[in-house]
Amino acid sequence: MPFFVYGTLRPGQFRHDLFLRGRTLNEEPARLHGAVLYEGPGYPYAVEEPGGVVTGCLVTARPEAYPTLLAELDRLEGYAPGDPDNLYERLARDVERTSGGTVRAWVYVAAPRVTARLRAHGTRIDSGDWVDGR
Repeated sequence: MPFFVYGTLRPGQFRHDLFLRGRTLNEEPARLHGAVLYEGPGYPYAVEEPGGVVTGCLVTARPEAYPTLLAELDRLEGYAPGDPDNLYERLARDVERTSGGTVRAWVYVAAPRVTARLRAHGTRIDSGDWVDGR
């Protein structure tokens, strides 16, 4: 499955070159419906919420790079399956291509404890676009 990235992994952002450069087949603008963004410490968090829209990029990894990239992104995002201390959860969600159509993609969204903290005390990015909102 491709990845939907909305923060530091987007093209032009500092982690894009570190993790994705030369490892992708395709990168295209996309939107995630049913989520909103919150500011984090130098990176954003997506939080699932009906009616929200997050702007980002749909990234399709090269097949030979996929297993390693998936493991590296899980580590980067502080995600391990079933770990209650996760910062993010990796979920399969439908993502809308701006060119038309939808595709199922991996999305890292704020883990439940992080979501509760953000909703209580976080700064929401009303535009849904972390890059334009900076």
